Amino acid sequence: MKLVITEGCKVPIKLWVTDPDEGSLAQARNLANLPFVFKQVALMPDCHTGYGMPIGGVIATRGVIIPNAVGVDIGCGMCALKTSLRKLDTPAIKKILAGIRELIPLGFEHHKQAQDEQLMPSPAQLPEDGIVRRQFVAAQKQIGTLGGGNHFIEIQKGSDGHIWVMVHSGSRNIGLKVAEHYNKLAVKLNERWHSSVDKKMDLAFLPIETAEAKAYFAEMQYCIDFAFANRLLMMERIKTVFSSVLGNTFSEVEFINIAHNYARWEKHFDADVIVHRKGATSARAGELGIIPGSQGTKSYIVRGKGNPESFQSCSHGAGRILGRRQAQRELTLEKEIEKLNRAGVVHAIRSISDLDEAPGAYKDIQIVMENQRDLVDIVVELSPLAVIKG
Repeated sequence: MKLVITEGCKVPIKLWVTDPDEGSLAQARNLANLPFVFKQVALMPDCHTGYGMPIGGVIATRGVIIPNAVGVDIGCGMCALKTSLRKLDTPAIKKILAGIRELIPLGFEHHKQAQDEQLMPSPAQLPEDGIVRRQFVAAQKQIGTLGGGNHFIEIQKGSDGHIWVMVHSGSRNIGLKVAEHYNKLAVKLNERWHSSVDKKMDLAFLPIETAEAKAYFAEMQYCIDFAFANRLLMMERIKTVFSSVLGNTFSEVEFINIAHNYARWEKHFDADVIVHRKGATSARAGELGIIPGSQGTKSYIVRGKGNPESFQSCSHGAGRILGRRQAQRELTLEKEIEKLNRAGVVHAIRSISDLDEAPGAYKDIQIVMENQRDLVDIVVELSPLAVIKG
């Protein structure tokens, strides 16, 4: 932990970030003064301003759940596959990338045909008139798709000598629809109840005993399960591409999956609370996690230390220092391409519109990792060989 802020707060704000932006601090103060926030607010080292709550923020609540403290990409997370491969040359990598692009739609694209329903989590326990049921058919065309923004597929060389594959993706449109619906519902109900929580904070809540909160919790969990199924399907298809290019030399050694946008019941400081992680990863003692760097920089497989001061959490990545449009205005295309070329990374930065995901738009991952040495231990360092961005 780098800093604790107590002035003007009902609970302390504990920071692992050394350069918090003003927007994040203002949002953290809002959280620290909510009547139902428990014990502390924790800001991870990749923290930056979000909608309502900072990305890279962790809170625990008593008696309520806050849709905007989970975010719009419910269940977004990472999976990493350690393969039996020890080396991979550039011609093979380029063939693999081409094959991945043929099988996995990127950005706003989705499959033309609905995928097998058996690949989807079952919605059987959810209400017929809920958001998930309404979005189910559309989601069948979105499972196994990457999405846009900072989502990626990356081929990496581990410090353990193995080739790894990493996928970062979420719940696509179904998660967005669930998040938007329940946040709007919470806003409406908070107005009806004359809630003391200022509407301008964008932190409308649902008391956990209400039907609305129970419905959100159930549909949120479905989106978490869908996001995992989405990553899993992409990884299976990536394995197929590897096999088609390399022959039957590919086998799976280890698979890790984590989410970083969700809420769940946990026990902390002898209390049963709802922990909200928005752009943050669970780091319980001994738990394996994934912390990716920016495009062209190292990523890490980590093991949690179970630090109670962060609600047993760590960062979910490097964290932005430039907004998307700001990056396109301020970064130099040639310099960013040169960084990637110098690192020997096969990449897809071609124009100014790609600069929102350039290395210069993100914090230095080495500083981020240094700032959370009391939260996680590094198990494997992963150096990028090639990346596909959404």
